[in-house]
Amino acid sequence: MTLDAWLVTLGALGAAVVLGSQALRQIPLTGPLLALGVGAALGPEGLAVFRIPDGHAVLNTVSEIAMAIALMAVALRYPFSDVAKLARPLTLLLTVGMVGMAATVALLAWGLLGLEPAHAWLLGAVLAPTDPVLSSSIVTGDPAEKDIPYRLRRLLSAESGANDGLAFPLVVLGVVLMREEGLGRFITEGLIGVAIAVVAGIAIGWAAGALMLRSEEHQDIEDSGFFVFTLVLALLALGVVNMLKGDGILGVFVTGLAYNRTVGAMTYDKEREVEEGINRVLVLPVFILLGSLLPWLEWTEAGLPLVGFGVAVLFLRRLPVIAALRRPLKLDAADTLFYGWFGPIGVAALFLVTFAIEEAVDDTVIWPATALVVALSTVVHGLTGTPGRAAYARTRQPNSS
Repeated sequence: MTLDAWLVTLGALGAAVVLGSQALRQIPLTGPLLALGVGAALGPEGLAVFRIPDGHAVLNTVSEIAMAIALMAVALRYPFSDVAKLARPLTLLLTVGMVGMAATVALLAWGLLGLEPAHAWLLGAVLAPTDPVLSSSIVTGDPAEKDIPYRLRRLLSAESGANDGLAFPLVVLGVVLMREEGLGRFITEGLIGVAIAVVAGIAIGWAAGALMLRSEEHQDIEDSGFFVFTLVLALLALGVVNMLKGDGILGVFVTGLAYNRTVGAMTYDKEREVEEGINRVLVLPVFILLGSLLPWLEWTEAGLPLVGFGVAVLFLRRLPVIAALRRPLKLDAADTLFYGWFGPIGVAALFLVTFAIEEAVDDTVIWPATALVVALSTVVHGLTGTPGRAAYARTRQPNSS
């Protein structure tokens, strides 16, 4: 019964999101927000249609696959040469910016939730990265292309693509500190894992690009094959890098960039339309799962301190950090407010927190806090996406003050 109900729900919701895609662009409502509500309504605390055994393990697998597909789409969204031009601001965001966001959340967790430093750091690392799935609804589509400058869209896409994998070593460090294992594992699984992901990703992406160019030259592939090829390439890269004990999520993004660099304009011209369809439909299972696993009882027991933490994370995690970096990032006041606000937390945090739970860390606070922040971000950023984009566009008009 659960599988049939799951398939019916996913199929019906996916069809509604696809058929109403243009309408959803114009109103403050997103597919992930709809999926979250459906999952909550049909989960154990609602109509009890869904009962998923070992939900965290299932969520970990589903979110990892969804992340891989979304990151491949992000890597192919813009020409590689345009992304390369953002090397300096992107490096700043992925180092000072991401560590600053992790530290800010950790301080909030320590001050508002009373967590020990190791627990607080782990929660900060989990919630630090900007989610590529939720941010895609902000930077893609005709309204976004009309209202948001090209540079800002590129920067948010590149940041959300890269920082998910680079947050993994920070999470490993949190796990190591909590379990008092010493820094050896952090070096091997965290830092060396990043190096493996970069080297393997470049090799896989270059080889895939060379094969694609050869097939295109001999006209061995149809246009529909481009979508299928990049989809399986994401899964291939994820599996290979994970088998090599590397950072699989980062490896997928690097693979996509290397493939983009090798193939060139041929790929992003043909991928652009289908990647939006990927993000609209294939991420829905993650948010349906999240909705059905929301820890209502733990939230009730935690009370106002947890609610205060969730609200504080939304407002303080990103905006102050971006404001502090506005000059080197070359952002004006309107850019800073828009870019500092729209850094949603979603699938990446779910993957990272379920990884930590599988490592047998104490999840009595880590999971309820992460689930609350992701749910809040899905709702708040989903509802403010369209009006926020419109308000930002008005500041770009010549007659605006």
